Amino acid sequence: MHEDWTLATRSVALGRPAHEPGAPVNAPLELSSTYVAGADPGYGRVGNRTWDALEQTLGGLEGGRCLAFASGMAAVAAALSLVPRGGVVVAPDGAYNTTLSLLASLAADGSVRELRRVDPADTDAVVAALPGADLVWLESPTNPLLEVADLSAIAAAAHDAGAIVVCDNTFATPIVQRPLELGVDVVVHSVTKYLAGHSDVVLGAVVTDRRELGERLHAHRTLHGAIPGPHETWLALRGMRTLALRVERATASAAELARRLGEHPSVSRVRYPGLGAIVSIEIAAGAEAADRVCRATRLWTHATSLGGVESLLERRRRHANEPVVVPEDLVRLSVGIEDVEDLWRDLDQALRSV
Repeated sequence: MHEDWTLATRSVALGRPAHEPGAPVNAPLELSSTYVAGADPGYGRVGNRTWDALEQTLGGLEGGRCLAFASGMAAVAAALSLVPRGGVVVAPDGAYNTTLSLLASLAADGSVRELRRVDPADTDAVVAALPGADLVWLESPTNPLLEVADLSAIAAAAHDAGAIVVCDNTFATPIVQRPLELGVDVVVHSVTKYLAGHSDVVLGAVVTDRRELGERLHAHRTLHGAIPGPHETWLALRGMRTLALRVERATASAAELARRLGEHPSVSRVRYPGLGAIVSIEIAAGAEAADRVCRATRLWTHATSLGGVESLLERRRRHANEPVVVPEDLVRLSVGIEDVEDLWRDLDQALRSV
């Protein structure tokens, strides 16, 4: 029914009760751990109608079956459960640090026999790493280097090699990029970020258009108890109603800020591929100066995370587990929906202060 709707319309219209007299316009918040026998879900660890509403909405945006999880990392762990014990994983050498930490842990305990790290923007290098692989993990753009992978080419080559392809689509969101349409098997989201959009929930999701993988992922969620709370799910769904507007505004501001930053004397490099509202910059005076920039802003908030209505920035290598391929002086900017001129004035004065 919704296939002829735009993504902006789907983000608003999907996951709502039927249009019947007296029906609520919004999906109700369902707080129950158990249900009267005789029909699904039966028990609260298996399903919840508030989850259903969010899953229908995000599934309709990405083009597959969606499952909500307790956090982005719970979703990542579920997707990695698709790797057979002792399997081989191909993954980026620069990506979200906690995902890479989990992969390293799986490799250390033997759950993953071999972890092959590659530059995801180098398609030939990724393809060369595929023989014998069971799963290819991608981010595009990557966090925080903003490298872009050729998802179609890599997915096709991975399938020829017999591997499953997973893409973390948190940075781009389905408004900007729909990996399932490009041949990816499973999409992962930290719903905490752009989808919920208000820095007030922790939630994750996976989406797949392959029935067998969807059943395996649902079984993992049920058996491992990695389920979202109904209240957090309801808040995330409410945030998703403005997703298209927020992404449009933040992306336009990010493009303008990236243009101006490219001419700033305190910035040695700007990383911005044009996919979404994250910009990464390298500070000409080095890591200590980058720290001072983060402390000198008044409107931008120095904090971890991204994708909220407020603009955030941080030097990523301040985290001990950040990949070594990330430059020490790199500052990741998550552009929010504030006025772009206010954002620029604040950023400019902070950069000039060092």
